[in-house]
Amino acid sequence: MKRGMFVVAGALAIAGATAATGFAQQSYPARPIRMIIPYPPGGTSDILARLIGQKVTEAWKQQIIVDNRTGANGNIGLELTARAAPDGYTMVLTDVGNAVLNSILYAKPGYELLKDFAPVTTVSYSPHMLMTTTKLPVATTQELIAYAKARPGKLNYPSGLGGAPHLAGVSFAQRAGIDWVYVPTKGGASSVAAMMAGEGDVMFLGMLQSLPHVN
Repeated sequence: MKRGMFVVAGALAIAGATAATGFAQQSYPARPIRMIIPYPPGGTSDILARLIGQKVTEAWKQQIIVDNRTGANGNIGLELTARAAPDGYTMVLTDVGNAVLNSILYAKPGYELLKDFAPVTTVSYSPHMLMTTTKLPVATTQELIAYAKARPGKLNYPSGLGGAPHLAGVSFAQRAGIDWVYVPTKGGASSVAAMMAGEGDVMFLGMLQSLPHVN
């Protein structure tokens, strides 16, 4: 899944040339920019936003204000962005995989992805990593599959509800013929905390957030 696509309120894209002309006259950006993160602090998008925000602030000479608005697998932050004034001063940094999945999984997510947003740029590509707690006596994927098959319903994997990591666990289990338990968390940071505390057995998560802990 590609992670981190800047998206602005869709009316800006509809306004098109008019909006672009207005920005040129105003020497955009003329004031701080609000960057909504629809996930909890400490997650991949949050980490990216703060890294990027610092550099963009230096380049544009305007502050990037990171605003975490969590809930409903990102829908709350996405809906908030969709309703913002279409002036280019409200952006959302989201996992494009989650944004697409939400439009399918939720009957009324609170926005129309193609209508209400305009993509600005892809910020990063972060493959998801399959990890296990060091308590499991496995060293390869095949060993994990064999271990899980021999213990149906005994292993668990923590993840935020309905996101790409959650569905990765479902897909992996279906393909491998595994029966393991999904444990819902508030997001990536909570999932990492569960793994570090020994409460989780297996986890699927973006490498930006998970690799430092593996190392």
